[in-house]
Amino acid sequence: MNKAFTFIDLFAGIGGFKMALTNNGGSCLGFSEVNKDAVNAYCQNHKVKPESNFGDITQIKELPYHDVLTAGVPCQSWSIAGKNLGFDDDRGQLWNDTIYLLNQSKPKAFIFENVKGLVDPRNKEALSYILERINQAGYHARPFVINSHDYGVAQNRIRIYIIGFKDKKYFDEFSLLKPFDKKETLADVLGLEKASKNQNKPLQKDLFGKIIQSRQMSLSSKNGFNDYFLFNDLRNGNTTIHSWDIEETTDRQKEICLLLLKNRRKSQFGPLDGNPLSLKQFQLLDSTISQKEIDNLIKLGILKRVEYKFEIFDFEDSDLNEEQLELLKLSSDNFIIIDKLKTERSLKMKRISIADTVSSLIEKNIVQCVEERFDFKNTKISSGINGVNRVFMPSSDVFPTLVASDTNDYISLKNITPTTHEEYKENFLKEVYFSNKYRKITKEEACLIQGFPKDFILPESRARWMKLIGNSVSVPVIDMLIKSIVLTGIFDDQPMNEKGKKHEVDLYVE
Repeated sequence: MNKAFTFIDLFAGIGGFKMALTNNGGSCLGFSEVNKDAVNAYCQNHKVKPESNFGDITQIKELPYHDVLTAGVPCQSWSIAGKNLGFDDDRGQLWNDTIYLLNQSKPKAFIFENVKGLVDPRNKEALSYILERINQAGYHARPFVINSHDYGVAQNRIRIYIIGFKDKKYFDEFSLLKPFDKKETLADVLGLEKASKNQNKPLQKDLFGKIIQSRQMSLSSKNGFNDYFLFNDLRNGNTTIHSWDIEETTDRQKEICLLLLKNRRKSQFGPLDGNPLSLKQFQLLDSTISQKEIDNLIKLGILKRVEYKFEIFDFEDSDLNEEQLELLKLSSDNFIIIDKLKTERSLKMKRISIADTVSSLIEKNIVQCVEERFDFKNTKISSGINGVNRVFMPSSDVFPTLVASDTNDYISLKNITPTTHEEYKENFLKEVYFSNKYRKITKEEACLIQGFPKDFILPESRARWMKLIGNSVSVPVIDMLIKSIVLTGIFDDQPMNEKGKKHEVDLYVE
């Protein structure tokens, strides 16, 4: 039986907290959100009046009494401690604003959500500061790292949730409900038949009967075959699709590409994780490689020219700006090498663009390229190839994390039963990629992947609805968390708080 309680929804987004808490006996006394699309979606879907929006959190002085405070605090870049002068003087940073209102309103419990990066070692000091300020506000709290897939959505979404209680008795009673035994899969979201997603895929085995595992991480882990194909020229694997797999290339051209792929990360060719190679360096690996062969791969759009090393001519300091002088200071023996500049922290700290600054020096005839190298044209992993990063098969257990900016991830409209790795890749290219049997997820599917109803109302523009759904919490995770809080007994037999009644307003649309 649901226990009655009240709550306030900060950084409310489209109402993931609202949906879960309301379904578990909660009554919302108001929300805070500044994004217009989010406010419209919140009010329209949850039938709430816009007047119930408290607005910008930095302008909120006081909240009405409530039992639970929720907040999907944005993952902002922020200095850790503010002025450290107390709750009234640390305003203006969103975490501090949230804890200020927690301290002011003193609810019985709270749920705060943030990106998993908050628990990374590099952010240890930041997390410690947040927990310290929560403790100073009079709360006992603990962070939990939770994957949404464990609680019923077909998405690999890992987030940190900080759960806190004013009364230590309930903090000690609190524990997470166990992850679901039966997890929703991508095939469920796509509405495919059970037989399609649970087909008995054959295993590739060696001479000793041992399953041959894929060299890449699988998001499904059913057997030795991956459930997605990665479009990338910088890594290799059984389900990696390269530019030379897509373009019509000869065996010789494929060999040259693989030679670059296997050697570009070696330290003998440069200081970066991936380095371009000169013709002489190519010929150290294969003496028969010619400039003409390299040029043909450039024409195919697989390789590109890289101006790598520049000679410096005489110049007067007075003729140059601060960025140009800073870059020239990093020269060696009257030369600058682009890849070495990329490792220089001073340029990153001062946000000096290497490409723009070198171009300006070329225009002034102060530097001249003396060494050209060659690299793959597609060198940004997340961009993939031709706008495709990954294509997930319907057999995949999960889809990757939905983000506000959208991604170059797609789903295949056709499943392929793998036999060998070679045939699996060949059949994917023929039956899916070249046949255009793949697409991005729809708005309805994105809603289901986050645990919302598929008919949840969002803007028509993909960029706008993707921003809203990608920034949301996964509803089933919040549902699990509030159930876990209720099970501590924190709301047992409590009458509706008189102070809460006094502040409650008519928020719902008839």
